[in-house]
Amino acid sequence: MILKEIDKKENIEENKKLVAKIVRLNKLFSELRKNKITDDVVSKLNEYIDEINSFPGTNRMLLKKLRSMQPKILGLLEKELKLVPKNYYRDKWLAIGLSVFGVSFGIAIGTALGNMAFLGIGIPIGMVMGMGVGTSLDKKAFAEGRQLDVEMKY
Repeated sequence: MILKEIDKKENIEENKKLVAKIVRLNKLFSELRKNKITDDVVSKLNEYIDEINSFPGTNRMLLKKLRSMQPKILGLLEKELKLVPKNYYRDKWLAIGLSVFGVSFGIAIGTALGNMAFLGIGIPIGMVMGMGVGTSLDKKAFAEGRQLDVEMKY
């Protein structure tokens, strides 16, 4: 089964963010073509691509649609094929570290010092911890050959 590409619509050059998003997704699909992927995944990806290609809205609405479809596509690749783009785990764990570790450390520091103004100190600590965990997972994925040669922006 052949993996499709996202078609460029009329007057798309006006919106540079939309063009960049389509180019990045098409580059992701071309990287996937280099790997062996199952027919089930290809058919699901083609459904997503058909949904994007047949989207009737404006360019601005299409950009929103692409932003909502990108996590679905990346989640499918991670879940089914264990393939991830560059810095996937770093970006994911940055948010987790900030919210889980950072706020917890901030509350602990603020409580220990008796001043909740120190809550903000924990946030960069958690962010750095999350980035460290994510970077190590990205290195592991690269060593195992599960990393695609494309970086996705959100």
